[in-house]
Amino acid sequence: MAQSRKRRKKPAATEARGYARSRAKNDAARAALKPLARGERPTAVTVGAIAAVALAAINVIAMIVGWDNLGGDTDEGRAVAFTALWSVILLWVAWGMWRSRYWAVLGMQTLLGITLILASLSLLTANSIGSVLILVVILAAAGTLFWFLVKAMARIQMPERPSRAR
Repeated sequence: MAQSRKRRKKPAATEARGYARSRAKNDAARAALKPLARGERPTAVTVGAIAAVALAAINVIAMIVGWDNLGGDTDEGRAVAFTALWSVILLWVAWGMWRSRYWAVLGMQTLLGITLILASLSLLTANSIGSVLILVVILAAAGTLFWFLVKAMARIQMPERPSRAR
């Protein structure tokens, strides 16, 4: 039994080498990032901001024309409140992303993550080819935007440029 415990433990030197290699990769990735210039906004952040505005507009239009997005909820007041709240959140995130704010990109990634989970779960119960295709498109678009926002977040999070003397 004592013999099997020894085999399972990694030698400290191996762990240290692995940690050093990982740390070197992280440092190299950080060194390759270029800080944002004044007024610069990464393309993925711009796409995310435009997508958030488009989704907010689509939600409001869908509500106005009477498309029920809550799965048969008969309480119209609650549906309107939910749509209004969701649209305000999307517009707030879009505004923050347009101004290259870290919190907004993080918020958009949270919304994309929720979308990815819900779309994946919806695939389990999809009952038509059309539904499956729509869900696959949603997964592809949300996943791609999520992926590209990761690097954009790293650039936004970088230390700010020295400010002018006040």
